[in-house]
Amino acid sequence: MRILQRQIFKELVTIFGVCLGAVLVVLLIGRLLQMRELVMGQDISVLDLGRLFVYLSPFFMSLLIPVSCMLAIFLTFLRMGTDRELIALRAGGLGVYRFLPGPLLFSLMGVFCCGVMTLYGISWGMDHFRQTVYDLARTKATLKLRPGVFNTDFSKLVIFALRVDPRTGDMEKVFVEDATDPHLRTTIVAPRGRIVADSDAGEMFFVLTGGTIYRYTEDEIDEIGFDSYRVRMDMNSLLGGSKGLGDKRIKSLSPEEIRARLAALHPGSGKDAQKWRDLKAELYKRYALPVACLVLGLFAIPLAFLFQGMNRQYGLVLVLGFFMLYYSLFSLGMVLAETGTLAPGMAMWMPNVIFALLTVGGFVLVAREKNLDAMSFWGWCRTCLQTRKPHIVHEQ
Repeated sequence: MRILQRQIFKELVTIFGVCLGAVLVVLLIGRLLQMRELVMGQDISVLDLGRLFVYLSPFFMSLLIPVSCMLAIFLTFLRMGTDRELIALRAGGLGVYRFLPGPLLFSLMGVFCCGVMTLYGISWGMDHFRQTVYDLARTKATLKLRPGVFNTDFSKLVIFALRVDPRTGDMEKVFVEDATDPHLRTTIVAPRGRIVADSDAGEMFFVLTGGTIYRYTEDEIDEIGFDSYRVRMDMNSLLGGSKGLGDKRIKSLSPEEIRARLAALHPGSGKDAQKWRDLKAELYKRYALPVACLVLGLFAIPLAFLFQGMNRQYGLVLVLGFFMLYYSLFSLGMVLAETGTLAPGMAMWMPNVIFALLTVGGFVLVAREKNLDAMSFWGWCRTCLQTRKPHIVHEQ
């Protein structure tokens, strides 16, 4: 039994690593292609690109770990069934439950890894991703500033600085003409200034110190002195037209931040009720996804036993179809929770409960040796489809 469980566990880890790594790379490349204007616009290095990959990985891994666990267990047992190993082992007196220790330990490891991603990794990765992007944008904005020249590269701003430090972004003897308000012309003069990025607020500013503001209207000129003044910059132009980094979304919050926002809301009011449901659904989602590794992993065992003998390519389509069913139920639960049709906890745990019941039913069928012949099942399906076709009678 130790040799059997060790070999099963070794094969599970190998297939899991291949599935997770391949799909993760494809998803990350697709995500960066969506942000190609941002990436290309910043002229970032390979090291910075690798950092962005790392920061985006936890979000995708929280979704990929459950399906990778399911695929690894299903393909391992399907391979054993195709090679008639399952038949030999069961003929030797091993019941289906004797195969559980290795896959169960593997699924629990998946629960732990996915839990780390959902509870800590997502917020850590998204915070660092935003910070890195805004640091790159700040560096780009600093490099655009040429000392002793009226710079017009910034939307609705004309900036002059006698000296600019390219490393820190500090400027001396700064002149700014702000045309963001079409009804008011503003000129700002300050001895010092610098560019500051605030990733939490999703904004970037020129921070000027110890200067004077001149505001021109049709009849008069207002002169206002200040100790510190911030001029907001257009982030869309600096980020290559990329949008969606402004506000910190619910999906990027940590569980502690979600609970803090929930404590500040009143569920009885209109807007607060909608936000409360969204936050509750996201919070339950962070705990439901790790448990899905265990539920889907165990579900794959009786599924492989029932369809042993099926070709691997058809088996892959089959297991992906069941995962799409799970994900559809999960998405339906999100909609039901956000619209208030179901309580958020009930809606988000519904897919796990349904598949847990299917898993118990599958183990009962396998234990009673109610195995399905995949090819006979496929032939039966083809027969049913052919009998439904209309028969055309040719009269002579």
